Amino acid sequence: MDQWLADFKETVDSAAPRLLQITEAQSEQPRAEDHWSSKQIIGHLIDSAANNHARFVLGQIKDDFELWRAYNLHLLHVMSWAAPAKLHHRCTQHSLQTIAFETVSESEPATLEYLMQDYVVHLKHHLGQILGASA
Repeated sequence: MDQWLADFKETVDSAAPRLLQITEAQSEQPRAEDHWSSKQIIGHLIDSAANNHARFVLGQIKDDFELWRAYNLHLLHVMSWAAPAKLHHRCTQHSLQTIAFETVSESEPATLEYLMQDYVVHLKHHLGQILGASA
């Protein structure tokens, strides 16, 4: 195994038990004023891992890194096959007060369908910034 891969594995393996020792309350405390909490940082790293997963896989089978369309069509497939019961299940524990484009109060339940629709709204917003009203 290449050294950088071994280092990556060691980083993940050594961090995991230490992260599990952080209490829920500790994870929600910002590290400093105007800084993310541990929970927000882990959420960011999960998002990053998910985004890079597609890049790493598609980068092996394509000659370019034109991943946006392919990745979003994959998300469309995942969204369209989600079970209705899961889509509409109301979750009382979520982080949509911080991660959603159109946030949901922490005290209000949210659904997977809302999260999916929020992603589409977010995507359209940013395409509008690039392409104008025609997006």
